[in-house]
Amino acid sequence: MIKHILLRLIGSLEIRFNFHVLKKRKLTIGSSKIKLGKEWILSEYDALDASKASDWQRLFGDQRLTNILAEHVWEHIPDEETRLSNQNCYDWLQKGGRLRIAVPDGNNPDKEYIEWVRVGGTGVGADDHKILYTYDVMKSRLEKAGFRVELLEYWDENGKFNYTDWTLDGGMIHRSRRFDPRNQDGKLGYTSLIVDAVKD
Repeated sequence: MIKHILLRLIGSLEIRFNFHVLKKRKLTIGSSKIKLGKEWILSEYDALDASKASDWQRLFGDQRLTNILAEHVWEHIPDEETRLSNQNCYDWLQKGGRLRIAVPDGNNPDKEYIEWVRVGGTGVGADDHKILYTYDVMKSRLEKAGFRVELLEYWDENGKFNYTDWTLDGGMIHRSRRFDPRNQDGKLGYTSLIVDAVKD
């Protein structure tokens, strides 16, 4: 309990300092151990529960972000909290802002991959997975929050991998076609479902 309170206090102070003093406007959710660049604010669940509007208000007030990034976080969030998280991200992005999400891809045709990432799967962290997303489910949920969705990397129902060039401005996705070291010699060893959700 005391550890959680201390982590929340320290994390909140770091976020507020980066946002209000250093004027950083790019936020990563669930990412304190990922290195993305000096322009990014790193956050963990102790300081920012994405599903709680009160956390967003406490940290950012009435000011808005340009970018939010969540790599392999959304699959750990229960349904109702996901709906609230999507809405809070939309509400705290400025017009033209982007939410980039990467999650395991439920349409991946590789059975070993699915066993690794499915809810209760054998992979690291899969015991806490709440949902295995496909592009259409992710797109629909984000659109309900008001976003326009751009599909960046995903497998479709026919087992075809689809890819659109994307820049690092919206955030680096390490588990992607382009950057995952398991993808060698034109073979896809590991990919994610990656989307940009845009607030028009």
